[in-house]
Amino acid sequence: MQVEIDEHSGFCHGVTTAIRKAEEELTTGQPLFCLGDIVHNGRECERLRKLGLETVEHADLERLHHAKLLLRAHGEPPQTYATAQRNDLHVIDATCPVVLNLQRRIKAEYASHPEAQIVIFGKQGHAEVIGLVGQTEGHAIVIENLDDAKQKIDFTRPVSLYSQTTMSLDDFRKIVDYISSRFDVQRAVNTDGDATRSADVSRFTFHDTICRQVANRIPNIREFARRHDVVLFVSGRKSSNGRVLYNECLQVNPRTHLVETPSDIRLDWFATARSVGICGATSTPKWLMEQCREAILR
Repeated sequence: MQVEIDEHSGFCHGVTTAIRKAEEELTTGQPLFCLGDIVHNGRECERLRKLGLETVEHADLERLHHAKLLLRAHGEPPQTYATAQRNDLHVIDATCPVVLNLQRRIKAEYASHPEAQIVIFGKQGHAEVIGLVGQTEGHAIVIENLDDAKQKIDFTRPVSLYSQTTMSLDDFRKIVDYISSRFDVQRAVNTDGDATRSADVSRFTFHDTICRQVANRIPNIREFARRHDVVLFVSGRKSSNGRVLYNECLQVNPRTHLVETPSDIRLDWFATARSVGICGATSTPKWLMEQCREAILR
């Protein structure tokens, strides 16, 4: 039986940078606190904990003073930076540049177009989404799917749509099409002149802010899953892009199994299999996929 690890799987650039910064700081021997799990993978978090990284939550932040605080790749709202400054915390900012750019765009639009509804396609409560909503002082609308778009958006007001960086590009396009159709209906009703129809067009703008490091993995991972008899998708269950990529594998190969650790693997999955593919999320370390391969071949 052949076992192949997908060469395109593993940490994205933002996660790699955050972990490298944590490892560099930990070599100094000084305490280092991380606000939330540095990555949505329990095994990698445990590895860094053994090196001295201590994870704290937002509820702990007010009690933390005169310490080093690492902000992970997901980004944070402005309130976090204000609290850190007030408590004399030395911030090591590992916010992904893609996320940081998105935060700045949303903040600028909120300041310049207060009449618009800023809508974020993303997972409610996800760390990145909390940071994005924070750029609008909490006023942005979060939608997770098409049903949310139908229920939460006021189509009598202008809409500006953004996306969490790790969402499905296909799902984002479906939401764009739906919102566009709603404004098309309004234009059909308000038929009192070309000027009105032209004005309505500007009432909906959308910004494709999905990270291509994630989106571009989809065609690759589908092809990878298609050419193997059985697929192991290695990911923490908290990982947003992990769910997206796992479902892409499952669509083309029903013998795809989601595992967090080698102990989740069942050998009966590989009955009659001649080839096994191992792949993972942007939060999955290569060393964990290698451990899964060893567990199969043992």
